[in-house]
Amino acid sequence: MTKILLSLHVLAALVAIGPVTVAASMFPPAVRRAGASGHGSAGRPEAVGTVRLLHRICRVYAGVGTAVPVFGFATASAMGVLGDGWLLTSIVLTAVATGVLVVLVLPRQDALLTALDGAEPVAMDRAVTSRLAMFTGLFNLLWATVTVLMIVRPGSSTGA
Repeated sequence: MTKILLSLHVLAALVAIGPVTVAASMFPPAVRRAGASGHGSAGRPEAVGTVRLLHRICRVYAGVGTAVPVFGFATASAMGVLGDGWLLTSIVLTAVATGVLVVLVLPRQDALLTALDGAEPVAMDRAVTSRLAMFTGLFNLLWATVTVLMIVRPGSSTGA
């Protein structure tokens, strides 16, 4: 059962977190391109459409990503490692990454998309998109750290 849970955990991480990290990283430059092509949806519809698609990917796969910790807790419980330091650290980092995504990345994407649609004035300068790129990079770095912890697992009996 442990191997099935671990497989589901890893698959959920690949399928859910991978698209969010890529789409979120692509979002700031896509916004810059869409904003440079003329303000609002009337500028270049395909550029704004790309921004909308990237935002939708981030939102949908962030929701799907809830399966990752669910399968993770089930796997850790089956392995008897719920109290291990590496796992507790991973849990904290996962919570921080989730917070960064939900509090810092997605709302800024919403605001920039609203600005592109011209419905609400939001500063579309390079500083805004650079800040979003920084928060996205932080989110990606946190997930990379969790991934390394999951592979290395200090004190594991796998010999890794």
